Amino acid sequence: MKIVIDTSVWISALITKESKAREILRLVFNKKLFPQIGDALFKEYESVMKRKKIQTLTSLTTDEQTELFNAYLSACKYNEIYYTWRPNLIDEGDNFLVELAVASGTEFILTYNIKDFISSELTFSHRIMTPEDFIKEIS
Repeated sequence: MKIVIDTSVWISALITKESKAREILRLVFNKKLFPQIGDALFKEYESVMKRKKIQTLTSLTTDEQTELFNAYLSACKYNEIYYTWRPNLIDEGDNFLVELAVASGTEFILTYNIKDFISSELTFSHRIMTPEDFIKEIS
């Protein structure tokens, strides 16, 4: 099952040991979920991971974070975005997630920022869910 994992979920997996976000990563590493990635999402992951606040919240060392991130990236399928679908979302910073989902034929965008996607101008076939709701649905 193809998914797009928003940065909010990736960071939650880094800083919260017992979370559904970590469970999502376990499913990725067990090859039950297939995350999609593009340039914009990759850059956002990297940027947010390096923030001082995130560094103080995670129990992982910098080396452990790098190792986990590299393992995650090796499980991701890279997608180029050829078309932009804008304007679409009120928060311009989330449009690239929709574009990645469309380009990759993803079934789900997993995010903790559901409200950012509710008022989209365009509709596509992917669904927006929190990790908690997603885990419930696939269980």
